[in-house]
Amino acid sequence: MARLLWLKARLRRLVRRHPRVSFVFRTFTTFSIAFGGAYGFISGARSADYDPNTFAVGVSFLFAVACVALAVLSMRLRWMRRKLRKVALHNEALADRNWELKEAEERARSLFESQGDLIVLRDSDGAITSVNDAYCVLAQRSRAELLGSRFALPVLEQSEGTLETNGTRIHDQRVETALGPRWIAWREGLVRIDANHPAELQCVGRDITSRMETGRALAEARDNADAANRAKSRFLAMTSHEFRTPLNGIIGLSGLLLDTPLTPEQTTYARAVKASGDALLSLIEELLDYSKIEAGKIELESRPFVLPDLIEDITELLAPRAQARQLEIAAYVDDRLPIEVIGDAARLRQVLLNLAGNAIKFTPSGGVALIVEPGKRPGDIRFLVQDTGIGITPDAQARIFREFEQADEQIARHYGGTGLGLSISDRIVKRMGGRIALESRPGTGSAFEVSIPLAAHDGAPERKPFAPPDLTGQPILLVSPQTIEASLLARRLERWGAETCTASDIAAAHALLAERPWHTVFVDHAMGAKNVWLFGQAASPHATRRIVMVTPSTRHDLQTPGAAAFTGYLVKPLRAASIAARLTAPPDGSTAQRTSDRQSDCETIEESGAPATAPAQSLSILVAEDNEINALLVRSLLSRLGHDVTVAANGEEALESWVAAETADAPYDLVLMDVQMPKLDGIETTRKIREREAVRHVRRTAILALTANALTDDRHACLEAGMDGFLVKPLDRDKLVDALTRLLASRHIAA
Repeated sequence: MARLLWLKARLRRLVRRHPRVSFVFRTFTTFSIAFGGAYGFISGARSADYDPNTFAVGVSFLFAVACVALAVLSMRLRWMRRKLRKVALHNEALADRNWELKEAEERARSLFESQGDLIVLRDSDGAITSVNDAYCVLAQRSRAELLGSRFALPVLEQSEGTLETNGTRIHDQRVETALGPRWIAWREGLVRIDANHPAELQCVGRDITSRMETGRALAEARDNADAANRAKSRFLAMTSHEFRTPLNGIIGLSGLLLDTPLTPEQTTYARAVKASGDALLSLIEELLDYSKIEAGKIELESRPFVLPDLIEDITELLAPRAQARQLEIAAYVDDRLPIEVIGDAARLRQVLLNLAGNAIKFTPSGGVALIVEPGKRPGDIRFLVQDTGIGITPDAQARIFREFEQADEQIARHYGGTGLGLSISDRIVKRMGGRIALESRPGTGSAFEVSIPLAAHDGAPERKPFAPPDLTGQPILLVSPQTIEASLLARRLERWGAETCTASDIAAAHALLAERPWHTVFVDHAMGAKNVWLFGQAASPHATRRIVMVTPSTRHDLQTPGAAAFTGYLVKPLRAASIAARLTAPPDGSTAQRTSDRQSDCETIEESGAPATAPAQSLSILVAEDNEINALLVRSLLSRLGHDVTVAANGEEALESWVAAETADAPYDLVLMDVQMPKLDGIETTRKIREREAVRHVRRTAILALTANALTDDRHACLEAGMDGFLVKPLDRDKLVDALTRLLASRHIAA
């Protein structure tokens, strides 16, 4: 059956391919049948054996065969007509489809030719087989001229190409055209238009001249902005240097003037001069910090530091300012936090000093609290600065972190300031990976929350942490008229397990004494000296430890006879280690012992007019300073400290003096080198000194840069030249003393 169908299909294919042969064969077959039938009929009629009956049967049979053939032919013709109708319908559908395809082809061609992008097809020989109108316009040639040619736009500049995973090549070209040089971004790939023909290279180009020009303009503008930014930074550095040089004399000499015997009026004027110089220095520092942050040049360190010491140092540094305004300032560091963390302690100190300093400035009464706790996210530490000040309105909170913005003009006129502190703090916190938030209501105070990720330091601690006392179940009475210090002290004692009771009235405190025996009684000297001494005597039978809390300005009251009723004292703001030391110390210690203990573990920053004490050993110091006033200041400070000072007016004199001292076998112990000097600057002078030391194999002389440039690049230049450290003008006496102390201890400055 299958072979029959195969044979039938072959015959049909033969008939379709050779219609004339099929016609001849069919004609011959029909003629043969007709001729054979007619011949047989005539021959039978003329035969001698003619039988009419048989003849009639034959004729009937032939007639029947003819009828059957006609019926079959009729059915075939009807089938063929039906098939022809189907073929006609199919042909009509094909014609409609062909029309649709032609219309789609016309639309595609119209779209192809009207494209703004350049489109060109090339064969394997590079000849153009198709091109759109955009390419013709750019080439200034007709389509007829381009088709079949190997025309290409002249290339002026070629970028490096890239190859995509699908084989498409992408590159940019700067070509010469009749419209001028143009940048074209090409995408080239092989496409197959016809299955019977080889693939062609399709090139699609887009004119990106405007984009390239815009990019170059932006790059040029960026370069100009960077240059302007660098120029601004250098201008600020030079301006800072020029400001710091006279400020060094103003602040330093006014400090020396305050160390001399003065009348009260003269003291007031000298302090006003020093305060004005400090205010101007603070403004310069803010402008420099803002400039560095804006230029992206702020650098963050990652070093371990003791977190509680940093926080308590900040409160002690701000304590004189707060206590001068009759405000309290206190700190609380949660015991759950690590003692040492890794981060930039200087920048964190700057942020917290700014927030706490603003809190003091805008708080007329009450106090400021600095609380440090674990943050909401793992690894975060939350710093909270709360005050009881004037508060901030909601509309001002939205803009207070912008540059040169304050809550309102009235506040700016009343309190002063540039409006840069919070903006700088916000940017520093963000650079440290943290965030800063504000909650405030006018009239009730503000709370600034800073959350910063600080990792715990796993190495050996810088200092051994104190052991908190076990006060589980121990009753402690707190007598204090204000709430900031007392509330944080109560919180800490409760953390250590104590049961605290706070009294803000002295009469109520007397009544509470008799209720139970107390482990410790804390009394704030702010309750009044007479009331405090009487209360101490009354508390003697009821409490084994009686501790009075004083400020540096009221510390002298401890010399009065009434202070003998107390077993110890603490100076506000309180340190956690000092509290623990007082609670674990024997309750019957002498006054001298308590004073000695306080000097060792509870020291706080105090204002003092006494000059710094001279060290036990005198140093030979060379000061290279071209400014006479600054040279006078440094000489005076060092002479008061008991050192032998030699002054050189420029780098050449400094180098000659150093060489002479080495030759005389009396080398200098320290060189304070100004960076910017005539003839030979400080950096070049330092290089020459280091070169001579290397040649002569002599002991390395410690060199400390004395510079008014506060930028990081300038400091790096000093260290690369061979300096051991630097002191920034205006010269701070405490930092100078610290540098000399380190030199005496190790003969190496690590400033």
